[in-house]
Amino acid sequence: MSILKDYQNWRKYRRTVEQLRNLPDSVLSDIGVDRYAIDDYARKASKY
Repeated sequence: MSILKDYQNWRKYRRTVEQLRNLPDSVLSDIGVDRYAIDDYARKASKY
């Protein structure tokens, strides 16, 4: 991978984590995401 692609994946990961962390527990539950696993979900979504 190129440095640019790595950086883009990292930025996507950080945005995803930030967005998920800002959601209330009720919404996370509705979409099937556990708060303790946000990093894992973000990693999968961003391929980081």
